[in-house]
Amino acid sequence: MKKVLGIYSPSSPHWVGDGFPVKTLFSYDVFGEQISPFLLLDHAGPMNFSPSSKKRGVGVHPHRGFETVTLVYQGGVAHKDSSGQGGVIGPGDVQWMTAGSGILHEEYHSDEFAQSGGQMEMVQLWVNLPKTHKMTAPKYQAITTEQIPQISILEGKGKIRLIAGELFGQQGPTSTHTPMMVLDMSLTSGSKYLLPVAQAWSGIVMLRKGQANINGQLVTEGQTMILSHDGQDIEIESPDASELVILSGQPLGEPIFGYGPFVMNSQTEIDAAIKDFQQGKFGDIER
Repeated sequence: MKKVLGIYSPSSPHWVGDGFPVKTLFSYDVFGEQISPFLLLDHAGPMNFSPSSKKRGVGVHPHRGFETVTLVYQGGVAHKDSSGQGGVIGPGDVQWMTAGSGILHEEYHSDEFAQSGGQMEMVQLWVNLPKTHKMTAPKYQAITTEQIPQISILEGKGKIRLIAGELFGQQGPTSTHTPMMVLDMSLTSGSKYLLPVAQAWSGIVMLRKGQANINGQLVTEGQTMILSHDGQDIEIESPDASELVILSGQPLGEPIFGYGPFVMNSQTEIDAAIKDFQQGKFGDIER
C-alpha cells in the first residue's frame, strides 16, 4: 500500500467573492510535486443561503496554464467564459475547464438556486497542465451526473463515481492531458475496501463526510490525507457512513511557478501571462 505522508486539516474559511465560503484543503505552494498533477483543492460550504434576487458569486477573473474542475453536491452554479462557453451545473454535475493559453471566467449562484435558496456545497480542484499543453486552446467539458459511471462495490454497500480515468474496465467521461483518476466514493457503516491505485502515482483522499481509516490511519470529516508516490493501493475502512473524494495521477516532474490565477513553468512565463492579461489578450465575456 501507499505510505501515509500526512493528514491535514483545512485552512480557516474565507470567502471567494460573495457566493462561496471556502476552505482550502491542499495547495501546490506547500506540497509541490507530492500532489502532482494536482495543484489545489477548495471545499465550498456546505452553507445555507436564504432566497435572494442579488447576484452572488465571483465576477470576471483570469486563468492560464491549468484546469479547474468543479464538482457540485448541493445548489447550482451558473458560469460563463471568454471562449463563449457557459451553462448551469447542479447536484452531481461536473465542470472541467481547461484554461490553457488564457481565459476569463465568472461563476455565480444559478438563478433558480438564488430564488429558492438552500444548501450550497461544492469542491473545486485545480489540475496542472504539462509544459507541452500549457498554451493549448481553452476548452470546456460539461459533464452531467448521468454521464458519470457509477460503479457498485462491496455487494452494493459502496459506490464509486468515476469522473476521470479508468477503473475496472470502465472509463470516466472526462478527457485529460495526463493519466489520472478522479473519484467520488461513498461507503456504508462497517465497510472495508481496497482501491487499486498505480505505483508511482500520487494519492490524495479527502473526507467530505464521516470518518475513515485510510491505510491504517484515521481521517475525520474535512481532513485530507496525502500519500506517497511509491506503493500501490489505498485501503479504506469506514466505521461510519462516509463520503470521499479520491485523486491519483502520474506526476509531471516539471517546475511549478504560480502567481494567483496563473500556473506556469518559469517566472518569465508568469510575467508574460500578467502582461497578456493586462493587454486584453484573454478575450472578453459576451453579455
